[in-house]
Order: sequence, then C-alpha cells, then structure tokens
Amino acid sequence: MAKMADDIRSHGRDKYVVPARNQKLRRFSIRAGDVVRNLKLYGRVPAVCSALGRGIFLKQNGLKLVESTGPSSGQSTTVTYTYEFVDSQDSAPPSTEAWTELRGALKDIFASLGGGEAYLRRERENFYADKEDS
Repeated sequence: MAKMADDIRSHGRDKYVVPARNQKLRRFSIRAGDVVRNLKLYGRVPAVCSALGRGIFLKQNGLKLVESTGPSSGQSTTVTYTYEFVDSQDSAPPSTEAWTELRGALKDIFASLGGGEAYLRRERENFYADKEDS
C-alpha cells in the first residue's frame, strides 16, 4: 500500500503541483476521479483520497489544504482538493525524492572500471583469491 501511496503522491506532484508552480499559480485543485482514471486505480478511491488529503503530500510539496469538496465521507471520485502554496513560489519545487537524486551517482566510476557488469564479474572471480593464496 505504501508503494501505491507513493505513486499517487508522485503523480499529484508531477501532473498538478509542478505545473501549478511553473505557472506561478497561488491556488490549484486536484479531483480524485482524475487521478483514479490517470493511474487506473479503479476501486482504490480511498487510497487516492488518503494520499492527496494527508500531511505527507502537503509537506513534501509545500502546500496547505484550503478546501475539500465532495461527499461527507471524503471518499469519492468527486472529491476535489484545493491547495495553496505555503512556501515561496520562487523556490524550486521538490521535484524528486532523495533516493531518486542518487540515481547514477556512481555512473562515472563504474564506467572507468569497464562498466558495472565487468566490475562485479572481476569481484566475484577474485572473491576467494586470498584463501587460495594461503
């Protein structure tokens, strides 16, 4: 379930938050049904509503939930969340997670060693070399 929530929050950020920031909007809205349809999460409306209406999404993106419209249950494709940016709109949007930023960090080092596969192959071949020398 955590993976699904992360996917929903990432989609919300990429499709709604970042474009709203780039357009320098003060306020924008996300309709739960649009996210359900885009991610093909039919039958997962509560997960979508939970991911978009909770603190993690708000904190990650520097948002404040201004309004939530829809049925009182808060669990429907008609639920629409309206957000405002609480941080400076001039600041860069948090575009990626910390782990994603590390992707490719050792790319140049592995390239200098003949590539990751070649490096691992040499390491495996020499793994017991010390014991054979004794």
